[in-house]
Amino acid sequence: MQALYITSIEHFSGKTAICLALGRRLKREGYKVGYFKPLSTQPWEPMPGTASDEDAAFIKRMLELDDALEDIVGVVLTPKLAREMRCGCAERDLLSEVTATYERVVEGKDIVLIEGSGSLREGASLRLGPTMVTEALDIPALAIVRYRNRVSQGDDCVAARLVLGERLLGAVINTVPTREYKLADQVCNPCLEKQGIRVLATLPFRDHLQAISVGEIADVLKGEFLVLPEKRDVLVEHLVVGAMSAEQALPRIRRISGSKAVITGGDRADIQLVALETATQCLILTGHLRPVPEVLRRAEDVGVPVLLVREDTMQTVEVVENVFGKTRLGQAAKLEQFEALLEEHFDFARLYRVLGLEG
Repeated sequence: MQALYITSIEHFSGKTAICLALGRRLKREGYKVGYFKPLSTQPWEPMPGTASDEDAAFIKRMLELDDALEDIVGVVLTPKLAREMRCGCAERDLLSEVTATYERVVEGKDIVLIEGSGSLREGASLRLGPTMVTEALDIPALAIVRYRNRVSQGDDCVAARLVLGERLLGAVINTVPTREYKLADQVCNPCLEKQGIRVLATLPFRDHLQAISVGEIADVLKGEFLVLPEKRDVLVEHLVVGAMSAEQALPRIRRISGSKAVITGGDRADIQLVALETATQCLILTGHLRPVPEVLRRAEDVGVPVLLVREDTMQTVEVVENVFGKTRLGQAAKLEQFEALLEEHFDFARLYRVLGLEG
């Protein structure tokens, strides 16, 4: 049995996406795949009184795993447990608990993908940081680096090596802008390789993979569908704020390429009707002001879902912008696109070779 601990330098770097895409690929190749998350720092209550991890539940469903959800999450850091551990009142050995749970998960598996910490220090005070877990389980680690600039690419990879030492199997550089890709891949990566840091993939930035679904927008805003609630999976890549006159709005909305949502006041029928005459995927009406019937009739005619939210326009923009690029690959189109990106840029043969798998 083989295992791979997948960690990142910072949150929202693509750990869950890599786990899912790699797990699906391994399953297609006939491997018995397992998944494990040693520490969840974002408790989720699927039912009142129960604490679990939403990402783990998502992976379990997408990989069709037989393991019970409580077995694939080692420790859930609830507010109560956080207070106990920080003040020293709890005598629990969390690392031993994680190790025992892990031993149940690995039974009958060819490979287990372990979704680790969201940073190189997360969980350290609980003795569940990346170094502690990889040492206790005796497993290698893959570090996901979200590209920021030319210097940070090297800094983050070297930092991962300093923290993880020989446990670091390699790195994946994610979301590299097109203008920086050649330098990152052909100049920076060879330098890292000379330092003993394997770079298994350099993944270019893709707008559509940062997109958010209409359903996710509705959930985060607690919005109400006024028409076409069945279009939850429609993807939005850009936001356009309709706060000007209709004459000014039309050319601006048309100028934005790709899928977009138009955010405007619920009383701005002029902007709403203009937006519905362009390639708009979603209309978000703010201030809890219901539109005139003509707007809803037109939206149904052209197939554009309409959301009604309580926040004002600027608050709505701020909330939605904060979740762009932080969403799951829950839509088939996004998942297939990400898997295609990995097939093009990820050195699976090298990964399998280092892990001792037959590619």
